[in-house]
Amino acid sequence: MLLRQDAFSRLCRARGLLGEVRERPLSIKEIAQEIRMSPFHFIRQFEAVFGLTPHQFRIRSRLDQAKYLLAAGQYSVTEVCMEVGMSSLGSFSDLFARRVGATPSAYQHRSRAMVQVPGTLPRDLFPGCLSLMGCLPSSAFRNFREAHALHVPLECGEVTQGDSRCESSSPALWSMTRTRP
Repeated sequence: MLLRQDAFSRLCRARGLLGEVRERPLSIKEIAQEIRMSPFHFIRQFEAVFGLTPHQFRIRSRLDQAKYLLAAGQYSVTEVCMEVGMSSLGSFSDLFARRVGATPSAYQHRSRAMVQVPGTLPRDLFPGCLSLMGCLPSSAFRNFREAHALHVPLECGEVTQGDSRCESSSPALWSMTRTRP
């Protein structure tokens, strides 16, 4: 579908208006009047260009903003509901759960568990080999040609350098799956 430049810029302006959070959100009719299109033509053009109806876009942008605010952890679920322009906590929670797959409070709890101090990463995001290397003392990192059968104590047991019988990334599983020499 070909659009003139002015029609595309008006649709982009409408998208911006739909994403704004106001005390009284603009109706589709008001937005269509603002960009000088009929409401029905506006809905068809908007969906053709952006892949969502204006109503779907407004809901998605509100939920995206709600996910951001919940992950930041500075607001309660009720405050987030009101902040994104929803008037009913029950409707917000139901819509959030259907679209996101978790209740707002569960999402907030789960996302806060993934947020760490800047500059650090949660241990769950490290590959297992790096997690095990973090347990090794600095003396374990030498030239491998010089290395002899070096025994290094780990939090999950003792290992002989070069022992490749363990494929597990979890220290607890690692100690259960390796065989003792």
